[in-house]
Amino acid sequence: MRYAQALHGRTYTFDGIVEVLAKASPHRSGDVLAGCAASCDAERAAARYVLADLPLRTFLEEDVVPAEQDDVTRLILECHDAEAFAPVAGLTVGELRDWLLAVAARGETSTLAGVAPGLIPEMVAAVSKLMRNQDLIAVAAATQVLTRFRTTVGLRGRLSTRLQPNHPTDDAAGITATILDGLLLGSGDATIGINPASDDPATVGRLLLLVDEIRERYAVPTQSCVLTHITTTLDLIEQGLPVDLVFQSIGGTQGANAGFGVTLAMLAEAREATLALGRGTIGSQAMYFETGQGSALSADAHLGTGGRPVDQQTLEARAYGVARAFDPFLVNTVVGFIGPEYLYDGKQIIRAGLEDHFCGKVLGLPMGVDICYTNHAEADQDDMDTLLTVLGVAGCSYIMGIPGTDDVMLGYQSTSFHDALYARRVLGKRPAPEFEAWLDGLGMLDGPTGVRALEPALSPFGEGFAALSAGSAGR
Repeated sequence: MRYAQALHGRTYTFDGIVEVLAKASPHRSGDVLAGCAASCDAERAAARYVLADLPLRTFLEEDVVPAEQDDVTRLILECHDAEAFAPVAGLTVGELRDWLLAVAARGETSTLAGVAPGLIPEMVAAVSKLMRNQDLIAVAAATQVLTRFRTTVGLRGRLSTRLQPNHPTDDAAGITATILDGLLLGSGDATIGINPASDDPATVGRLLLLVDEIRERYAVPTQSCVLTHITTTLDLIEQGLPVDLVFQSIGGTQGANAGFGVTLAMLAEAREATLALGRGTIGSQAMYFETGQGSALSADAHLGTGGRPVDQQTLEARAYGVARAFDPFLVNTVVGFIGPEYLYDGKQIIRAGLEDHFCGKVLGLPMGVDICYTNHAEADQDDMDTLLTVLGVAGCSYIMGIPGTDDVMLGYQSTSFHDALYARRVLGKRPAPEFEAWLDGLGMLDGPTGVRALEPALSPFGEGFAALSAGSAGR
């Protein structure tokens, strides 16, 4: 279906909802690269007029990516809850924006949670394109999504962290030292999650054993994860290795997932395998997904109906449709990791982070954000400080904790253990309650939002970490 909108004496035409969505998106380098960005601000405004008047049912009747060619589309439609959709079924995209803001202003968290299963990713992506940053923050802040394994993530007034102890050679001593550093600074209540430099099963197994031994020796209420490919994790589960969370990067099209070497059937198999282990103590949500705007485009898997390119933010929201189907414990968008070809500068990264967080939470996901940038992007740590702060206001579930913000293995800049302490302090946030109680029991908590600085030699962990790292090096 073709759409037209007159604006300032000129009529702009759009060939279907794929083009309307793309042209209505805020300007970003990835859409320019894909050839689907608006040519000027006037065309963008015209597309937003069209989008605002589209009935939400349009997205149930017209596929952005054809269902007959794409299993992600089929999954999204199969999971759609018509009963939950009923309260907003008669609205347009513009009216959904007004409804969300009104519900958020009244603080009706349960209303937002109730409608989430009735919204499909394309609807939520569409409404985000009509919102200012302030709108994205306001609605996300009013939305609460709770998940549980050994800690509770997503409670209001809490900000969790993934302790990310990556090492360029997967050295046990280096990883152990980073874990010690992070725990001493109150990091790790979302997970202790390692990106291994090698996908070798023996290396991954050694890292799983290392983190699990640390967790058990010091009774740390958290969950571990080694972010290897899902097939490697499945093999290690069969070997009896201690797997808490199963990780996988996912995308918003069947082709994007194929680029990651994964299928929906694999995700289902992995979820069943880890649930069978029964390692959670207060909950059983055990999947961990990472996403990021531009992943489908980088895999040349970004084309939709009629062979037209789909904008990267809509495809990102569709990845959340995949995640939602598997009831994850954690989801995070690695918002600036791919590079300036997709998000050129700090302004685009900040906007994308707020969009992703909003879309994920409104769809009912436990959203975290890896607030990051590559060194060749037109961005710096001041931009990341801004994004960290506004995401904290928006109720982001968790962020990354990395020594000095510099991931020496992945080669990008993110957020540090100290950044998390800053955000908790200025915004009045606290760690997950189970982790907070553990910190307090060790005498490490200095008030509700602070962690007492301790020298490692005087820490409650004593000499155990040195013994752990030395023993692990020989495994």
